[in-house]
Amino acid sequence: MDPNAVKSTLSNLAFGNVMAAAARDYQKEMLAHQKAEASSSVNEEVDLDELMDDPELEKLHADRIAALKKEVEKREEWKKKGHGEYREITEGDFLGEVTGSEKVICHFYHKEFYRCKIVDKHLKSLAPKHIDTKFIKLDAENAPFFVTKLAVKTLPCVILFRQGVGVDRLVGFQDLGGKDDFTTRTLEVLLIKKGIIAEKKDEDDEDDEYLDSTRRVVRSSTIAGSDSDSE
Repeated sequence: MDPNAVKSTLSNLAFGNVMAAAARDYQKEMLAHQKAEASSSVNEEVDLDELMDDPELEKLHADRIAALKKEVEKREEWKKKGHGEYREITEGDFLGEVTGSEKVICHFYHKEFYRCKIVDKHLKSLAPKHIDTKFIKLDAENAPFFVTKLAVKTLPCVILFRQGVGVDRLVGFQDLGGKDDFTTRTLEVLLIKKGIIAEKKDEDDEDDEYLDSTRRVVRSSTIAGSDSDSE
């Protein structure tokens, strides 16, 4: 027998044994790792169950749900009053609109004035964002009584109302840099400084998503309440 062939065969057998042993060790290590993960998962589930049973956490959650339900109801009431959109009204509607909400922004405009169209664009963008304030517009040509009563002499004229009382106004673009290319944010900041709208906080976006789900809870609760009343 060729000595070199024997040596090669023995070498291959030894290498095979080493690989088999390595494979067994690897398999043992993987099984141990899987068991550790399973144990960790069980511990996480136990911890989660303990958290769910925490009375303080449950109370915080219940308080947040209650607060958001009130916010949903408030938003629904605002929408019924015409908040959340930029609407055109008539002179006959004016008194009811400005006295029917706590905060109102009314734009007296002329349909042919370019700068009035610029104001329209920005107010239309702000109305859905600041739902607690009503945004409306009134054609000055068709509202001579209130144009005279409120001394509207220059257009565009944006009058800010609180509890039905005109508390401030923006005349032309003099408070906006005097130029046509101001941004919506520039107007927004000015209205915030005047106190007719509030700064939008970062967490408001998260609350909006939470409110959407809570709104469904409120509606289902209302339906359930109606069913119980009818019985």
